[in-house]
Amino acid sequence: MTSRSNAKTWGWWNALNLLNPSRVWKAEFAGYSAGRFAQDALAGVTVGVVALPLALAFGVTSGAGAAAGLFTAIVAGLVASVFGGSRYQISGPTGAMTVVLLPIIAQYGLEKVFVAGLMAGVMLILMGLLRLGRLVQFIPWPVITGFTGGIAVIIFLQQVPALLGIPAARGQGIVPVTLETVRLYLVHPQFWTLALTALTAVVMVLWTRVSKRIPGSMVALLLVTGLSLIFKLELPRIGAIPTLLPAPHWPSVTLQDLSLLFSPALAIALLAGIESLLSAVVADGMTIEERHDPDRELVGQGLANLLVPLFGGIPATGAIARTAVNVRSGGQTRVSGVIHSLFLVGVVLLLGRYAALIPTAALAGILMVTALRMVELEAIVAVFRSTKSDLTALLLTTFVTVAFDLVLAIEVGLAAAAVLFIQRMTGQLELRPLDLPEHTPSHLGAHHDLLRERVVAYRVEGPLFFGVAGEFIEVLLRVSNVDALILRMRRVGNMDASGANALRTLKDTLERRGVKLLLSGLQPQPSALLEKMGLLGEITAGRHHLFATTDAAIEHAWSHVVRNRKPSTPTPTT
Repeated sequence: MTSRSNAKTWGWWNALNLLNPSRVWKAEFAGYSAGRFAQDALAGVTVGVVALPLALAFGVTSGAGAAAGLFTAIVAGLVASVFGGSRYQISGPTGAMTVVLLPIIAQYGLEKVFVAGLMAGVMLILMGLLRLGRLVQFIPWPVITGFTGGIAVIIFLQQVPALLGIPAARGQGIVPVTLETVRLYLVHPQFWTLALTALTAVVMVLWTRVSKRIPGSMVALLLVTGLSLIFKLELPRIGAIPTLLPAPHWPSVTLQDLSLLFSPALAIALLAGIESLLSAVVADGMTIEERHDPDRELVGQGLANLLVPLFGGIPATGAIARTAVNVRSGGQTRVSGVIHSLFLVGVVLLLGRYAALIPTAALAGILMVTALRMVELEAIVAVFRSTKSDLTALLLTTFVTVAFDLVLAIEVGLAAAAVLFIQRMTGQLELRPLDLPEHTPSHLGAHHDLLRERVVAYRVEGPLFFGVAGEFIEVLLRVSNVDALILRMRRVGNMDASGANALRTLKDTLERRGVKLLLSGLQPQPSALLEKMGLLGEITAGRHHLFATTDAAIEHAWSHVVRNRKPSTPTPTT
């Protein structure tokens, strides 16, 4: 077996090891003690209490129902904790995912969401095996901030029907639906749902002054539910939740479904990957030394989303708020995530029958406060004070998220990221004229004036790639009536095929004008690329026009000046 095939086999073996977390467990649980387990248990229960109302609320908001949200938190929380790449990550239904799921459910139906979830799970696993986890760091911060802000607006507006006690109006687009809901409310105004939602929000906001250990969302949920029962209010409630976990059920899948749902599934996978990795980064920032494995995290989230639909759950992601609670509560290992899931199982078994009593207005209040807390005002202000391109990316991503849907926003956001990157890289390329006398060898000192007249030199700085290739050629082809053009390439660290072709085009055009192209200080990456493409010899006349220093290039350029001054004397092409 060749060394190359050995390397390829070893690479695939390392990739497949992402499906086997035993090595990670061994390192993580080295020296695990009863004291650390007690901390994990406390953190797991605390996160479970926080996750319960959110799981119910996001399940209802997604259109799949409260039970689906709860089952998602249980299954995804357990599987992603066991197989994921972050020991602190807590996974489950999130607001961002509900924004994606609503239009999918409206267009294809709930059963097809389970199929899209399975497909997204497979995509996430493949992303992890292909080592794509670190690509999230290339998504610009303004785009991520725009996603978050747009999602927060949608989550808030989604609660308006429950806030007003009006069934959600049918229609495309969250803004028209919200306006229609408000119109219907003005025709038949109601007081109690509005009051209970407001009370929920107030309790959540003020409770942080009373206690930070007991989540305000749970206090508000119990208080508002109790008041609605005491006053025997006729209000929309979330409905009964099964008191047992459902048996695994494989949704019906056809080849047509795979084609029809590919785009929604990809949107789910991208969102799940991005949000989960961002959540893991937040957890890393809250700890001292711990760093997550992004590829293993994608595999863990993929396995979770592969199993969640079998139990009637909706696609899940890492949840930033719940993960932060886990870290602040003293979670030590992934055991805290497992205990969080077991706590929710206990809720289903013991208290599931009482969930039917919870008013949807209480869940609306919880999610409205959650949406407001998602808006990072400091980040938005910072972007507004930054560059125009960053601000444009933020506003564009936010607008598309709210006005259309998150599926399109993901595509536009990634496109904006690419354009933003190209724009930044384009601005880094500079062409600066060189003062020839500073670099002219001493024995040519008497010929400064003629050198300035017949030789032009530029210092090229920055990457030479497709985004700047056209402008690069355009600027340099303005050079005329000279004998040689020197390009000092010492500060060109990177070049792509378009940049290489730009050099060839420049050389050919100048050659037809009788101008020689000379290169100096060519760096390893551009040199290797030109060699690999078979262009190095062509552009540099068999390396005769390639020099280590600019001084050497100027001295050679002078030889061309001298030859052109003696037209009767035949000179070889060099």
